[in-house]
Amino acid sequence: MSIDLEVSALAVNVTIPQELRWTDTRRGEAFTLTTLNVRLLPDGTLAAKAYGRPVGGGRGAYVSFPVPDDPALAALVAGAAGRAGELWASHRGLG
Repeated sequence: MSIDLEVSALAVNVTIPQELRWTDTRRGEAFTLTTLNVRLLPDGTLAAKAYGRPVGGGRGAYVSFPVPDDPALAALVAGAAGRAGELWASHRGLG
């Protein structure tokens, strides 16, 4: 049986290495960005948003931040996408 499958989203989360983390401010609160959410868009390009924790501690709000235009971060995004592709390609089915 042949089924046309429509995959609406492909996304992975990747931890930002300590040396690449940065701080940004939203609504007057400073956040240290520790995680990237990388999405594969329908046209084959990648999009990424950063998430983190308030510098002052606590859980804080779940807000996204843009990823700065930095070659090291771009390489991290590309590397994460490539690694995710390898992992998806070698899946072993439902457990």
